Amino acid sequence: MISSRRRGRELALQMLFQWDSVQNSSPQSIFEAFQVQGASENVEGFAKVLVKGVIEHRSEIDQIIHKNAEHWTLNRMPIVDRNILRSSIFELLYLDEIPAKVTLNEAIEVAKRFGSEDSGKFVNGVLDNILQKNERLFQKLKSQEFQNKKINI
Repeated sequence: MISSRRRGRELALQMLFQWDSVQNSSPQSIFEAFQVQGASENVEGFAKVLVKGVIEHRSEIDQIIHKNAEHWTLNRMPIVDRNILRSSIFELLYLDEIPAKVTLNEAIEVAKRFGSEDSGKFVNGVLDNILQKNERLFQKLKSQEFQNKKINI
């Protein structure tokens, strides 16, 4: 059974795909287009948080991707991979309640489902690079690993 957050991530990806495809249309027009999907309130709410966050922080997020996706420009990346990276980086930076490893694993699974044969590996590589090089995210990851060890003792 797929969790409501996974469904929210998948719906957000579909919304961001449309947003990216139609020259950055307004978030409201995208939300209206996807209301017919019949998603639960939780799924739709989480998807909207991700989409609004990506759009609001796009410049910062794209800069992080640009610095960490070696030998790739944003325009050369497949649109699915680019938007999985965007929503995952937003999640890592701004949704502190979601563990970094959960975000990473979910991004890989969504990439495998919606992207190309190599999308899971590509998304994993870029996000892992970001987690290792971005001091703020590296500290989040290490803090969560420490908390998990404390709980398991």
